[in-house]
Amino acid sequence: MIKIFRAIGLFEGITTLALFFIAMPLKYVFGNPALVPSIGMIHGAAFVIYLVAMLVCLWGRGFSGWEWARTTLAAFIPLGTFLNDGLLKRKQLAAA
Repeated sequence: MIKIFRAIGLFEGITTLALFFIAMPLKYVFGNPALVPSIGMIHGAAFVIYLVAMLVCLWGRGFSGWEWARTTLAAFIPLGTFLNDGLLKRKQLAAA
């Protein structure tokens, strides 16, 4: 289950990068807002899926309060899911 959550976290992080480094520069630098609604919606869905998957995939897997907080905060901080992946990988290997 942690492996599935890691994949969801990476997808959420990629959508964040696409929004910040592709869609928003196209809108604010080049005046073309065409990608913001679609990439924004994909990112919003990925964010909600991340939070739901966190509860489904990580519940009962031995995460401390700090690890829960860190994993939750990772969704709110740009690049946070990438930075948190090391923790998830260690937990995944320990569970195996």
